[in-house]
Amino acid sequence: MKLETERLYIVPCTEESMQIANEQGYNSGPHIVGHVENVKHNKALLPWGAWYVIRKEDDIVLGDIGFKGKPNEEHTVEIGYGFVEKYWNKGYATEAVRELINWAFQTEEVETIIAETLLENISSIRVLEKLHMKRIDTTETMINWKIEK
Repeated sequence: MKLETERLYIVPCTEESMQIANEQGYNSGPHIVGHVENVKHNKALLPWGAWYVIRKEDDIVLGDIGFKGKPNEEHTVEIGYGFVEKYWNKGYATEAVRELINWAFQTEEVETIIAETLLENISSIRVLEKLHMKRIDTTETMINWKIEK
């Protein structure tokens, strides 16, 4: 399974892809390690966790993106993402998030995608605004977002 955009490949995190990312010096955090372990016990979880974002031109891992679990009974999933700082403000996050949203909406399992950002994370806020996600709530520290099919 691999998604593709003009500049990027987006691949689910597996033991193999995690090893490649780690060899490049990418910090595969606990959310990735945990997802890879969970998939060993339930292959159906593979698309509903972490994915690596890889630049086509040189196969460099730019960041990771993914869902925080399978869709719930309301057909809702939460999306999250993080990129290496030197790749910020180049459109990679917008391109990757757009592709993963499109993929999720093509499944019959997802009707709504939600996200949250810190109030001060202007770059992430811009990504979600460009993708036409709507602000649904603001707390002292966070903004909650959603987009519907």
